[in-house]
Amino acid sequence: MSRHITILPESLTNKIAAGEVVERPASVIKELIENSLDAGATDISVEINSGGRRRIRVADNGHGMSREDALLSLERHATSKIRVDSDLDKIVTLGFRGEALPSIASVSRFSLATRESVSPEGTEIIVEGGRVRDVKACGMASGTVIAVEQIFYNLPARLKFMKSAETETGHVADVVARMAVSRPDVSFLCTGDDRELLRLQRSDLQRRLAQIVGRESSRHLYPVKSGDEYAAITGYISGPALVRSGTQAIYTYINGRFIRDKVVQHAVMQAYRGVIDRGRYPVVALFIELEPGEVDINVHPTKHEVRFRRQSIVHDAIQNAVEEVLRRSPWLAAQPAVPSALSVPIGQAYRERIAAAAQASLALPSRPVYQPQQVEQTGTASEEPSAPPERDTMISETPTPFQSDRPPVGSADYFSSLSIIGQFHSEYILCQSDAELVIIDQHAASERVAYQILKQQCRGGGIESQRLLFPVTVELSFSEVAAANRFSQDLAAIGFELEPFGGTTIIVSSVPRLVASRDPILLIRDILADLERFGTSTAFNDVLESLLSRIACHSVIRGTHPLEGQQIKELLHRMDRTDFAASCPHGRPVSHVVSLIELQKIFKRT
Repeated sequence: MSRHITILPESLTNKIAAGEVVERPASVIKELIENSLDAGATDISVEINSGGRRRIRVADNGHGMSREDALLSLERHATSKIRVDSDLDKIVTLGFRGEALPSIASVSRFSLATRESVSPEGTEIIVEGGRVRDVKACGMASGTVIAVEQIFYNLPARLKFMKSAETETGHVADVVARMAVSRPDVSFLCTGDDRELLRLQRSDLQRRLAQIVGRESSRHLYPVKSGDEYAAITGYISGPALVRSGTQAIYTYINGRFIRDKVVQHAVMQAYRGVIDRGRYPVVALFIELEPGEVDINVHPTKHEVRFRRQSIVHDAIQNAVEEVLRRSPWLAAQPAVPSALSVPIGQAYRERIAAAAQASLALPSRPVYQPQQVEQTGTASEEPSAPPERDTMISETPTPFQSDRPPVGSADYFSSLSIIGQFHSEYILCQSDAELVIIDQHAASERVAYQILKQQCRGGGIESQRLLFPVTVELSFSEVAAANRFSQDLAAIGFELEPFGGTTIIVSSVPRLVASRDPILLIRDILADLERFGTSTAFNDVLESLLSRIACHSVIRGTHPLEGQQIKELLHRMDRTDFAASCPHGRPVSHVVSLIELQKIFKRT
């Protein structure tokens, strides 16, 4: 009888395993830098040629290895970082599987030179295609130097999928930058084809971010510091004036490890809804510290994906930490308490923090997530919120702009202090602030104010619902049905009346009045899917704020609408009295600033 199942040779299994770890030169460098950091290195040098396809060299000043350990490190699943099963629940190192070096060595021409500080000489090992060719003594400084040449030379199928040298070089620089942000106490040098790509000296996180995102951009970053006994969250986030077209500037770390996790990214973007444009992404560097047993990093070979033991708690903690900063709108300027010739003009500070955001056309999804100040619950949308806290308190709570030489400022009386010029086209309010012209979109501003007041009042009441003439049955998954039952009271508060019908079917009896004329079923599915995944304070708040933004949009002035002087003053006063933001709930910019210098340039007076 013929056999159809055979055992693969070791050389082939090594190549298959290497394909999970070694995707491109950048992944090689990531693994080698992680090993260097685990070895206690404080200086790391990365050199590449032809984007890493021809040669990669990573050198560090870590503790190095003995001859015996160096040979063992090239064996699969040989590691010094874990010993027993229970160690997987308390991993504190970046590497732990013992796969990186043997995987890299199996698909390249590989050399490893290393020396311990207590050893008089080092050890050099030459490997080709996974086979050790030579082992010899060498003279070198303490640390480790690894050279990888002709990567994938023995895997032509993988080699042909590699990108151009320029593209691969960009990926390498991104990897080094991400690793550098996580360890500002370590110096990094990255060169490509004898051209310096990145040189980072040892510093603190503030200076390291300035080196990575640029000094001008770093002026728009604001500190985050939040935490409890379960999770501690620190780092910096950008204001609306600093956005990117992709997620490349979102640096998130779990216990010092860079990750690309959907839960973490969703929490960050939830907090930014209503602050930045749809399709735009903030610059973020967040460090989440958890007990090692609360997160499983042994999920994917690249270790970029993790699994949280209490996913919804982590998600909400991240979102709340970011919201706490965004809610204060620290990029808005306030009038100095004592005007001075040496002080920064109000308009100038405002322009630097908010005009850029307006120029970027910050149109956002209709689901901003803010935590407004408490107000008296009266049940009418036209009433004013309660008086804000004392000015001194507000200023002390406002985050200090990142790397700014200006004193901390708040936004308590900025709009009320503007000199009103009039209206333009019955749509825009023209005001003056020092030597600058402030243009306010009256509909966007009124919508933002109404939205904030409605949101505050909603906390003490409910959303008007409409009972369906013919109740609708919806087939769901078991997990979605469980979410519907668990959050039935929360859903009822926003107008959804859901009743179990048996099995995986529910009956929809009532829906919010605003969505009754549309397809509420798809909305219900989306809500339940998000509630199942993230918890009560994410998708639920999402739909709540979407409804409030619609109510606000239809409850204020729209299109061309002449306003009297007193009405303009009242609007500006309300803008200062609420938790105001740079954009309306739909993301349109509220104001724009034109400086006198810009006008003079237009009319060629400078």
